Order: sequence, then C-alpha cells, then structure tokens
Amino acid sequence: MQSNFSISGQIVDVFQRKIFPGTINVQQGIIDSIIPLDSAPQQFILPGFVDAHVHIESSMLVPTEFARIAVTHGTVATVSDPHEIANVCGIDGVLYMLENAKLSPFKFFFGAPSCVPATMFESAGAAIDSHAINELLSRPDIYYLSEMMNYPGVLNNDSEVLKKIAVAHHHHKPIDGHAPGLRGSEVKKYAAQGITTDHECFTKEEALDKIAANMYILIREGSAANNFEALVELFAHHAPFLMFCSDDKHPDDLILSHINSHVKRAADKGFDLFDILYSACVSPVLHYKIPVGLLRVNDSADFIVLNDLKEFEVQKTYISGKLVAEKGQSLLTRKAVHPINHFKAQKIDGKTLRVEAKKGLKKIKVIEALEGQLITQIFEATPKVIQEEIVSDVANDILKVVVLNRYEERAKPAIAFIKNFGLTKGAIASTVAHDCHNIIAVGVDDDCLAAAINAIVETKGGISVAVSAKDVSILPLPIAGLMTNEDGYTVAAQYAQLNKRTIELLQCKLTAPFMTLSFMALLVIPDLKLSDKGLFSGSQFSFTDVQITA
Repeated sequence: MQSNFSISGQIVDVFQRKIFPGTINVQQGIIDSIIPLDSAPQQFILPGFVDAHVHIESSMLVPTEFARIAVTHGTVATVSDPHEIANVCGIDGVLYMLENAKLSPFKFFFGAPSCVPATMFESAGAAIDSHAINELLSRPDIYYLSEMMNYPGVLNNDSEVLKKIAVAHHHHKPIDGHAPGLRGSEVKKYAAQGITTDHECFTKEEALDKIAANMYILIREGSAANNFEALVELFAHHAPFLMFCSDDKHPDDLILSHINSHVKRAADKGFDLFDILYSACVSPVLHYKIPVGLLRVNDSADFIVLNDLKEFEVQKTYISGKLVAEKGQSLLTRKAVHPINHFKAQKIDGKTLRVEAKKGLKKIKVIEALEGQLITQIFEATPKVIQEEIVSDVANDILKVVVLNRYEERAKPAIAFIKNFGLTKGAIASTVAHDCHNIIAVGVDDDCLAAAINAIVETKGGISVAVSAKDVSILPLPIAGLMTNEDGYTVAAQYAQLNKRTIELLQCKLTAPFMTLSFMALLVIPDLKLSDKGLFSGSQFSFTDVQITA
C-alpha cells in the first residue's frame, strides 16, 4: 500500500498510441519517471477508467461503498451527478455526498445539479435555484453544471434556466446536457448555450446531429438504459467525440462490471484500441479538467494493471500510488456513515387506489415500458372494468402503476396503467423513482400495491416485493430513501434476491424490473410517464388524461 515503488510491464501510452516495455517509478503518489526497457513482464499498465456520467445514488450505496466495488473493475474516478439526493435533501444532500466521498481515496468529481426539481409537474423534497447553483459552483470541489434536463427551458429561453447556464460560464465550468430525441436545429440551439455533452442518445442519427453541434456523446450502458449497441459504431469515424458512462448502475450489476465492460465490448468489435482507451480514460479527464493521472511523468499515479488487452480483466488498481484493488478484491476499508433523509408519507389503504371509470369511457392511455430503455411509448387499450372500476388486466399485461408523494403526510396517490412488466400476481414498489424519488409501485391488485408501499413507509425508503398482501420483502434504504450504509456486496446480494423474487414469483418479464420502474416517473424522458400529480406526456410537456371518453 506504500506510495513509493516501481512497477514494470508493457506500458500503454494512449497519447503516443504505442505500447512499449518499461518501468514506472512512483514517489509520494506521483509518477516520477517512466523508463523504457528492452523487455518487461507481460502485464499491461494503462490509465485507470473514468465513468463520465453516473448517479452514485443509483447503486444504492454511499460513495465510499461504491468505490470499494468500482476499483475492482479498474475504475479510478467518476464524474458524478448528485441530482438524485439533491431532489430529496437539496444542497444538504450534495454536501453529504461530498463529505462521504472524502473518506475514500477514490476520485469522485461532483457537479451542481441543474434541475431540482426536474420539472414543475412533480413534487420534490427541495429546490435549487440559480443562487444556490452559484453557491455550489463557487466551490473548488464542484466541477461542472450537471445535466441540463430542462431542454424545453433552454429552447424557450426560460430566464431561470439561462441564469443557471450563465453562472456555469461565469465560473468557467462545463455544462452537461440531457436532451433525449433532440434533433436538427433544436440541437444547434441547445448546444449554442455552451452545453457540451449528451448521454441520452438512443439512435446513431441523433448522436450524429449532436456531434455536428460539437457535443460529446457519452455512450451509456447501465442497468436499465442500454445504448451501447446503437452508438458504438460511432467509433468508426467520430471517436474524438466519445466517452463512456453508466449513468445508473444497480449494485448487483456493479459487482459484475463497470467501464471495463464498455472497453472490452468495443474492442471485441474490432475498433481501434487507442480510440477506445482515449474515450474510457482520457477524454473525461481533459473535458472536465479533473485531477486524474493519465500515465505521464508528474501525473498522479492512477493506473491499472491487466494481464492482456483482450479480456481486460483488472489485476491491480492504483489510485494516488496506493494499491486499492488486487485480483478482484477491494483493499478499501468500510467507513461509518450517518443517515440523511426527507420522508413524511403515511401508510395507505388499498381502497385509496381504486380508479372509477368515467362516463363514456372508451379507451385508456397506457405507459408502454421498453426493455433496456428510459423512453416509453403511448399504448391505447380497452380497459378492464369491474363494478365501474378500472382494474389491472393481467391477461393483457396492463397493470396499475401508482406514484405517491413521499414529502407529504396524506397526499392523494396518482394512478395510471402500464404495459410490459408482465406481473401475474403481487406488486413491487420503490423510493428510487427518478427524479423526485416519490414512492412508485406497480402491481396486479390494490391490496398488494398497498402492502408494497406500506413496507417502504415503515422503513422510510427502500425497494419492496409483495408476493401477496402478507408476504412482503424489503431492502431498506434509510439514506434519502436512495442508499444504505450496509456493505456493498451484501446489498448487491439482497437486491439480486428481490430481483429474483420479482422475476420468478411475480413472473416479471423485464431483466431489471426495479431499475425500469425507477424511470417510469422520469418526466423529462418521453413519452408517457407518471408523477405524483398525474399522467404526463414528455413530448407535449404537459399532463394528459388516463381515460379517453366519447
């Protein structure tokens, strides 16, 4: 674990685009010299991986626990948006992440959340205005303005949105984008405000429009949003504009892989190795101006050791010259943390979830969830009506979905219908519900929905599975209803077990049911979503009725 040492191997120089035998000498955590040799051991030394955009909260782990797992995959740094906890706890939430991150040698670089709340069409636990953005961006440990999700505000010259952008320019800090589906002249107007990245592209054509506007494209592969296959071909002609990110990574997936998986998959497709490594290691460091070493003399000794450049299995990870992971085992120690939260919701009765059929009812608008995507589609269906109530139609996979405001004691639940979860019984619920993190639930009957929701109320946050109204399992998330202070590997196992119960016992058809559920309240991603205030059309950016009447 000492920071003064030498290591020899095949040195991967991403800048000079060459690999050569050599020795790296490290003094006090800094690369003192790199000496070429005639021969060296057949181990490959290269810069560590950087996740160019991630919400640490989505791992359900505090930063120190996230780091313990990430380093085993060769990740040495993240560009982290604390948007999720900010929506629950405001600036106090951002400060919580900063303070916890300082307990780890891992290099976290946080931004100032630009959209808290994300829209005015939902209830959040806090608000961060342009004055608060200025307060955050004035700090040296806040590196950028986080994803500008309110792209309609940018396009329509919303004064508060433009003030936040102006503050970022004043502090000479980058601005992240978030504009799913934006094309053509609208992209040009969006980028003209100095917005430099986008991680929401789901087609190559969309990405090319944004590259033409001089935006970096972050190729995202997370637990729910999987855009790698749609975008990886960009390496053929547009590699300088690319970075890799996970965006949202649930704990069981984080155990398996991180940015190392992006790198291997891109290499397996035959794209240039140095282009891939530049995107995975160098581009985020240069773009965000973050102090991460890139395997050069006088750089911080942040690098990884691999057996080969085919499987990309990480043998060792060094951060600031300290060995933090070896052969898949983390050498970082656990840290004690205290909780922070904002939760007032009370238990509900299943009767409050009834949906009365309106006179002249013909159809209902149904949210059509898509495997591996954050976007949804609108599906019009003939409702199943029993005794003048619209109920879940299990045979046609049209289930009731509920969002309940967690920040009020007696809020009225918002109710709609959703397709493609495939549950045949029971319900699932979560307080991981982007972006405001109210309680979201989907289920086949009102009693199971209420049971799943009430289990979360008892623990003031978490994810739950109700196989029946009396058989409920829960993973408590006492930190903002988003994270836990438990061991990351234990949390991953618990989460995997709940996922397994949902798929095997409730017959869910989705690979990542909880991650997919968490985005069904994300109004800024089209097309149809549900907030605590009602059904919302992302394409129209307005509320819409569930029921279609004559």
